[in-house]
Amino acid sequence: MIRVLLADDQSLVRAGFRALLAAQPDIEVAGEAADGGQAVTLVWELRPDVVLMDIRMPLLDGLAATRVITGDPGLDGVKVIMLTTFELDEYVFEAIRNGASGFLVKDTEPEELLRAVRAVVDGDALLSPGVTRRLIAEFAARSKEPARGGALKELTDREREVMALVGIGLSNAEIARRLVVSPLTAKTHVSRTMVKLGARDRAQLVVLAYESGLVRPGWLG
Repeated sequence: MIRVLLADDQSLVRAGFRALLAAQPDIEVAGEAADGGQAVTLVWELRPDVVLMDIRMPLLDGLAATRVITGDPGLDGVKVIMLTTFELDEYVFEAIRNGASGFLVKDTEPEELLRAVRAVVDGDALLSPGVTRRLIAEFAARSKEPARGGALKELTDREREVMALVGIGLSNAEIARRLVVSPLTAKTHVSRTMVKLGARDRAQLVVLAYESGLVRPGWLG
């Protein structure tokens, strides 16, 4: 059973998500929070698998709450999906850098929301439909932090290649076809790369691919 915490300051939004999620046989709503502070407290108390976190909330916003949650080793198993009103939200890239597993716009289709919840539990990253890898590249290009190419020294040539393909948005199945290997082999390479780089999940691996200079905006592999 996948346990989900809803964090949004709008009660109607929470009610809509609750009705959708609670109707699924493999998902239950563990709790609800009206601000980031409550979300952090409930994550500690309830230990949900996934937090649907609104970016903009009073008292403590979703970005700050996400930093607290993803930065706590004791909450390593909790995945955060950011919710935003606009696809081109200026905080999207920062949210992913801070440890969020992806983001969705609030008016996303119900099927996409359910797929997202299940996907992050399985270790996949996600972006809202219509958001391309170019969006991530643009946010990465505007990052003021210097490239962290040194972090890639521990990777093999094959792992660098796989990381670059993850960076341009390919799934494990697509990577497998590109490299002519099995999907399981591709998944293993991705997992080992994340471990070596200390990446929380696939979304952070995408960020590192751009920040390290391994992938650059506009590069399609």
